[in-house]
Amino acid sequence: MGGDHGPEVVVPAALSVLSDSADVDLILVGDRDAIEVELRRRRALPSERLQVRHASQQVEMDELPSQALRAKKDSSMRVAVDLVKEGSADACVSAGNTGALMAIARFLLKTLPGVDRPAICSALPSMDGHTHVLDLGANVESSARHLFEFAVMGSVLASAVDNIPRPRVGLLNIGQEETKGNERVREAARMLADSEIHYIGFVEGDDVYRGNANVIVCDGFVGNVALKSSEGVAHMITHFLRSEFQRNLFTRAAAWIAGPVLRASRTRFDPREYNGASFVGLRGTVVKSHGSADVKAYARAIKEASAEARQKIPERISAQLASMLVDREAM
Repeated sequence: MGGDHGPEVVVPAALSVLSDSADVDLILVGDRDAIEVELRRRRALPSERLQVRHASQQVEMDELPSQALRAKKDSSMRVAVDLVKEGSADACVSAGNTGALMAIARFLLKTLPGVDRPAICSALPSMDGHTHVLDLGANVESSARHLFEFAVMGSVLASAVDNIPRPRVGLLNIGQEETKGNERVREAARMLADSEIHYIGFVEGDDVYRGNANVIVCDGFVGNVALKSSEGVAHMITHFLRSEFQRNLFTRAAAWIAGPVLRASRTRFDPREYNGASFVGLRGTVVKSHGSADVKAYARAIKEASAEARQKIPERISAQLASMLVDREAM
């Protein structure tokens, strides 16, 4: 029920995923009447693979997380996360209020042993594929220990989802020299250097897109600014290209000739292909879709949640952290 479009995007996205993925079953959580209207519009019905779970409330996009947690106990968001808690679902996907979703998920699912704070992780496009970046906004301030936990969680996620045995992990900093950055970042670097994580050192902002690291770690303030700046640059480049190609008859002809290249590039930079931010560090899989997601983008978030659930990301993170704690105690 959340996001800019609600059921009119979520329902067709769900039907698209069911058509593409025979091993995925979905539960649509929200106002039953609104959901069934969208299903009938597309000549679909609830079935064994597509169930509808009624929820009488919904969390508004501008609602305070504390208010959503206390007063909206039958919201679609809370019911969906509760299905994960009780084992009726393997993952939850929502395009709703990010703060409320994190608060509800943390309250119901709890954090994994050894994890103080969950983080938001998403893939951003790079020259050789994509780079997982975290935290993207869950924790405005993070200690060295938190950054270390984020690195472990991001490494496990990248290893499982991208099938990379030892993901390269970097700490986002204002320079690559060991003396650069604040004490929190330098302390986190020392902790990672002493761990079994494949830590490659400090990286700078442009390394997100160069592909030098598979995972880049930062606090939520820096990560969210980097994410929003990247989205702004992408929109600006698209705007300039469209303006230049439409300037006159000659540039329109050039656009027609360059069409295949432009379409291929647009696909690689299409933010819909990267929709779906993971709440890592919880005892369950929760994926946040962009609020403005269209059908294609929301379907991508569902597929991301399905992949993470299949790879049992929370269990892998828990095992990795437990192993590191044992090693650290042995030292």
